[in-house]
Amino acid sequence: MMKKMSIPTSKASLVLFLCQIISALDVPLDSKLLEELSQPPTITQQSPKDYIVDPRENIVIQCEAKGKPPPSFSWTRNGTHFDIDKDAQVTMKPNSGTLVVNIMNGGKAEAYEGVYQCTARNERGAAISNNIVIRPSRSPLWTKEKLEPNHVREGDSLVLHCRPPVGLPPPIIFWMDNAFQRLPQSERVSQGLNGDLYFSNVQPEDTREDYICYARFNHTQTIQQKQPISVKVFSMDSLNDTIAANLSDTDIYGAKPVTERQPVLLTPTGSTSTKVELRGNVLLLECIAAGLPTPVIRWIKEGGELPANRTFFENFKKTLKIIDVSEADSGNYKCIARNTLGSVHHVISVTVKAAPYWITAPRNLVLSPGEDGTLICRANGNPKPSISWLANGVPIAIAPEDPSRKVDGDTIIFSQVQERSSAVYQCNASNEYGYLLANAFVNVLAEPPRILTPANKLYQVIADSPALLDCAYFGSPKPEIEWFKGVKGSILRGNEYVFHDNGTLEIPVAQKNSAGTYTCVARNELGKIQNEVQLEIKDPTMIIKQPEYKVIQRYGQVSFECIIKHDSTLLPTVTWLKDNDELPDDERFLVGKDNLTIMNVTDKDDGTYTCIVNTTLDSVSASAVLTVVAAPPTPAIIYARPNPPFDLELTGQLERSIDLSWIPGDENNSPIINFVIEYEDALHEPGVWHYQTEVPGTQTTAQLKLSPYVNYSFRVIAVNRIGRSQPSEPSEQYLTKSASPDENPANVQGIGSEPDNLVITWEPLKGFQSNGPGLQYKVSWRQKDVDDEWTSVIVANVSKYIVSGTPTFVPYEVKVQALNDLGYAPEPSEVIGHSGEDLPMVAPGNVQVHVINSTLAKVHWDPVPLKTVRGHLQGYKVYYWKVQSLSRRSRRHIEKKILTFRGNKTFGMLPGLEPYSSYKLNVRVVNGKGEGPASPDKVFNTPEGVPSSPSFLKITNPTLDSLTLEWGSPTHPNGVLTSYTLKFQPINNTHELGPLVEIKIPANESSLILKNLNYSTRYKFYFNAQTSVGSGSQITEEAVTIMDEAGILRPAVGAGKGYSEILFATSPVMHTVRPTFYKVQPLYPRIRNVTTAAAETYANISWEYEGPDHANFYVEYGVAGSKEDWKKEIVNGSRSFFVLKGLTPGTAYKVRVGAEGLSGFRSSEDVFETGPAMASRQVDIATQGWFIGLMCAVALLILILLIVCFIRRNKGGKYPVKEKEDAHADPEIQPMKEDDGTFGEYRLFSFVSSAPF
Repeated sequence: MMKKMSIPTSKASLVLFLCQIISALDVPLDSKLLEELSQPPTITQQSPKDYIVDPRENIVIQCEAKGKPPPSFSWTRNGTHFDIDKDAQVTMKPNSGTLVVNIMNGGKAEAYEGVYQCTARNERGAAISNNIVIRPSRSPLWTKEKLEPNHVREGDSLVLHCRPPVGLPPPIIFWMDNAFQRLPQSERVSQGLNGDLYFSNVQPEDTREDYICYARFNHTQTIQQKQPISVKVFSMDSLNDTIAANLSDTDIYGAKPVTERQPVLLTPTGSTSTKVELRGNVLLLECIAAGLPTPVIRWIKEGGELPANRTFFENFKKTLKIIDVSEADSGNYKCIARNTLGSVHHVISVTVKAAPYWITAPRNLVLSPGEDGTLICRANGNPKPSISWLANGVPIAIAPEDPSRKVDGDTIIFSQVQERSSAVYQCNASNEYGYLLANAFVNVLAEPPRILTPANKLYQVIADSPALLDCAYFGSPKPEIEWFKGVKGSILRGNEYVFHDNGTLEIPVAQKNSAGTYTCVARNELGKIQNEVQLEIKDPTMIIKQPEYKVIQRYGQVSFECIIKHDSTLLPTVTWLKDNDELPDDERFLVGKDNLTIMNVTDKDDGTYTCIVNTTLDSVSASAVLTVVAAPPTPAIIYARPNPPFDLELTGQLERSIDLSWIPGDENNSPIINFVIEYEDALHEPGVWHYQTEVPGTQTTAQLKLSPYVNYSFRVIAVNRIGRSQPSEPSEQYLTKSASPDENPANVQGIGSEPDNLVITWEPLKGFQSNGPGLQYKVSWRQKDVDDEWTSVIVANVSKYIVSGTPTFVPYEVKVQALNDLGYAPEPSEVIGHSGEDLPMVAPGNVQVHVINSTLAKVHWDPVPLKTVRGHLQGYKVYYWKVQSLSRRSRRHIEKKILTFRGNKTFGMLPGLEPYSSYKLNVRVVNGKGEGPASPDKVFNTPEGVPSSPSFLKITNPTLDSLTLEWGSPTHPNGVLTSYTLKFQPINNTHELGPLVEIKIPANESSLILKNLNYSTRYKFYFNAQTSVGSGSQITEEAVTIMDEAGILRPAVGAGKGYSEILFATSPVMHTVRPTFYKVQPLYPRIRNVTTAAAETYANISWEYEGPDHANFYVEYGVAGSKEDWKKEIVNGSRSFFVLKGLTPGTAYKVRVGAEGLSGFRSSEDVFETGPAMASRQVDIATQGWFIGLMCAVALLILILLIVCFIRRNKGGKYPVKEKEDAHADPEIQPMKEDDGTFGEYRLFSFVSSAPF
């Protein structure tokens, strides 16, 4: 038995295998012949390698084979002989090797598990089947388990595990509910490849008690069900209600709202994983992520593109599917899960292995005694498969010896075979992923010739068409075929016949004299046989009177003619079509023998009418257009194309001219403008009409110039303003006498294809240009500038001649002269060509490099001597590459660049160089053959340049008055870094920029702590690096210091559910929670701090907006707790307040603010209540006198304080802020007011470095 192998199921019949031979001996598909020839066994049908059976039904293990004589069958089971007669449950079908195991009458499928192999044997050899592994399918029940309910907070991720029972084959998994309805899936909820159900984030609507996993086992047609899984989702609103019910009014309460989260991968885990897939299979890669908002998955292949036409995305792009994978698909595949808060990725390293696959499978050999042949078995795989041979199912090492056989690795070589050499050979290609097995027989036959074409078979063809006379034959050795015309005729040879390998005789242009009896003779060393066939030549079918274009008035009558001429022995059928479809089923259409008549014409009869004439051998057609017009009140002149001329006559026949005359047809009310004369050359291009000349419409004769050796016939076409007439009937034929050629071939060239040859080419003369039979060409050449005689050869009617043994790239004079049986054409002109080029011999010298700047250099070189180019100088190529960076001294992968400079140029510019780097270059000369040797490598260095931007800038550890900055050095320093420059400035709430501060930092630093910053202030940072040349591009970042503890905010009293933006400051003594520290947040548009001030019937709504300018706002409101649609009011302009009018007193309302054009961009909801209806209005405090007096006193006091401060400042007095300014003077520090963003109070900025200067 063979290990780790498989025999592919073959459905080829005996006929197909007889055709799969690679020797010179073909076996025709003749059933009588095939019944008589001996044939080794061939497996034609077998069960698959991995055969999973239904344990409830009978097991049928197929093995069918054909051979002559019919083969007998035997089986092995698990490597030993399987005695079928001793097992009452097993039977073999008559005249077949197929086994039937009776399971339905008491047998157990498990008892017949194993590896089976079938052998088909006759006197010529033995063929074997695959190793067929029989396994009964299994569909086990789900193990009992107690499933706990899943309690999940809204927005969290969740995985419901399926864990189906292990079956054979594995089950198909799907999720349904108690009503047997599939659970809906989306980007948020989907099933993984392992059958588990993944929730990227749960929502309240996910609450249910009937998440049920089903496993379907297709082989047994059963479905197993897992216990239902319960999921309870707690929303933040319900959690807040629960907390509120258990706390007093004075407590601060409120569960955190649903927090958005960055993506996290649920599967696969970690950052990397590996996967191995087999060639030809489907590659499935999966990434499922948790996060809120729901992450979107994107796939890329590192260092390459995903294969086009084979890549598909499934399961909402969570699954990458690549079909028919190959080794080229190996590599790293990255899935990226992204939402608005960030991204996460996972890299899957894919390795594609390959079970063995055929490169060249062995094919059957049919040989004659004494012949040679080979069986070739070549397979590939990953890893490379091993090849082993068997003969008649036995390893070839222990098989009976055959002196005609020699094994050479993957090839068996046969020499001087005899009939006893017939056998069936098996090739086994195996590796760790599988195996291939192929049967191929060697059948040695000795058979006399046989002709399989029926005797006296009749062939009928149309004149001037090809005739194919069959002579199907067989014999071993392969017979030789000869053809004769007539019973005692001579053997057929010459250019007028084509002899095909299958015995068929082809007459390319059958003429009337080709008719007769043809004899085919087949002979080999065992005998001779002949057969006769008959050939008849028929006249072609022609339409001698074609239907003509007609314009007819409505309700009139029209008739189209179609008069034909055909061979008397053929029966033609005439069919009429309208617009390429059948004629309408209308009694107005009358089809006669030679015409079609339409009575009482209507508008719908307008169209194209076609007459089609068919015989058993050919078909012709002609068309005409019918135009239906309205009947005019008075008779109108009908304009139409002219009728064709007729009565064409040839007179004044001379060798190079002839006179043609004709009678014009009816001009149909439009005078004839001119006549066009066309000719046909029946000798060279029968059936093809060419333009000859044209004459004025008043002329009815023309003298035509003729060429020798042309069989002319002419026709005339009349032309008026309406169009062209149909062509006239052809004139009689006129064959001009032969003459020597008048002209020589055009476009003569001499170009060498190899260093030692000269290829002379030309455009051959066309048929009528030959002027006579036997067209040939005289090709002459001699070396230019050397006192040589012309060398000439005469070649057949071809277009190329190759002169061998020439020196490399020397000029030649070349000429080509036409000649035929009557003589030569005039002496041709000479052209200059060159023999073949060879690679240049020397490299350019004196290579010099002048560095212009850090990215550009100029290279010079001396030209090479033209003699050493050995070809057409096309230019010079400069190869240059970067050796290393002078700043890092680290070598890298060398990537050579090439610049080509055309012609005899001796300098060129090298752009795109990297600053502060070491380069090498060399120069090579280029001709039409290729490149010459390279010049010695020239080393040059580029000067420093400005650096790229720092690789990153991170701002961390925000405090009340400090920020920590960390950065990475530039990816391309382009020199020696001298320092870094940090600039920063504050940004107020209206996005205005404050004073700019600049700090120089040594180049060896990588972090910095900025102190004495304003609290709760946004800063913008600009950071770049410098070399001695200058500053590089900068990188920018923004960050915010955290809020002062005195500004801790909490939810406003009476705020609606889920609202967290309406904030107010409290006194420090009221703090009952820890201070909040805010991290740096990304800038994005938002609407916050929505506040309401409600009266009885109106409410003032105001808000704060952060985002792009010129936003158009709207306010939506409705009764709180109502399910009615929101009402919408448009805000005029870009104001940040609005008055809602017409409200109902004593009613709770919900309100939110949005921006037009930003989908889903609106504030959270606020709830307010209008005041109750009052009989009389309350007193407005703003109108009371005591309140007005108090406000005036406060204003006066503030004015006095401002005056005092101004006087003290002018006198030079210092106050605390001024003292700080004097202690740390910095001219670039400008005042900034921290409340409203306008510039006011001074603050000091200082920094602490991470390393000493």
